[in-house]
Amino acid sequence: MKSDNPDTLGPAVEFRHVSISFDEVKALRDVSFSLQPNEMLFITGASGSGKTVLLRLAMGILRPDEGQIFVQGSDISALTADEVLAMRSERMGLVFQSEALFTGMDVYDNAAYRLREHDWSTDKVDKAVREILGFVGLDKDIEKEVFELSGGMKRRLELARAIVGWPPIMLFDEPTTGLDPINAQQVRDIVIRARDFHRMSSLYVSKTMHEITYLATHCALADEEHRISIMEADAEHLPKTRVMVLEEGGIVFLGGHQEFCESSLPEALELTHPRTAMATSDIRTPDPWGNRYGSANKLL
Repeated sequence: MKSDNPDTLGPAVEFRHVSISFDEVKALRDVSFSLQPNEMLFITGASGSGKTVLLRLAMGILRPDEGQIFVQGSDISALTADEVLAMRSERMGLVFQSEALFTGMDVYDNAAYRLREHDWSTDKVDKAVREILGFVGLDKDIEKEVFELSGGMKRRLELARAIVGWPPIMLFDEPTTGLDPINAQQVRDIVIRARDFHRMSSLYVSKTMHEITYLATHCALADEEHRISIMEADAEHLPKTRVMVLEEGGIVFLGGHQEFCESSLPEALELTHPRTAMATSDIRTPDPWGNRYGSANKLL
């Protein structure tokens, strides 16, 4: 499903001066960036800033009004609908906020669906599915129906279905939304293992700053007995990451994670240091009693 050497194909995803509008409202305006091989690019910003629209453009679900979009060197704006579908299925894995599992299929068949669409042999499908279900910790639930799974198990199955066959490009749209802290952490660790051991390039949408920091500062390493651990990365193993901040459809910041955390740009500060409270001296509360009990108030 993936190229033998995706690094030779140039940027995994590239936007060149991309704009798109809906009902005359600009959703994205003059957006240009490139996602490099084995890079994780975090896309963040306030609600309505254009994050999900950007992902849908990268997938070819939407077409830009202006500009070009390239996936591993192919201008997807020039492809037919069938060609875009084939490109997406062969080169991309997709994980979105909302559940998208096939409720009429069991765990195994959900994970196998995309491979069967590409006419993989039965033996090859079976090997890949069992590998990926073990990777996400669902190897003992292989025959369960979707309704038998917990919320966290469903999300891990969605991850399995997206990364089975190890596509070179992954798109994540807030994949931990709605999960409790334990399940959210499991998802983040699966994402790190897939990124680091299978050299995936990924666009990762998130408004959660601690999630971005965790993914940008942790890596997956294997010991001599092939046991994998997630640990804080030293300089040698720091993952290749950048942060993009969108504001009203435009890029207002694009740089390294540390640079993002230290940025004094108002749009970055609003994300890294949100104003959760006003100074008490700035708060003016009207007297609920008015002057009705003025004499009584003087006695208190």
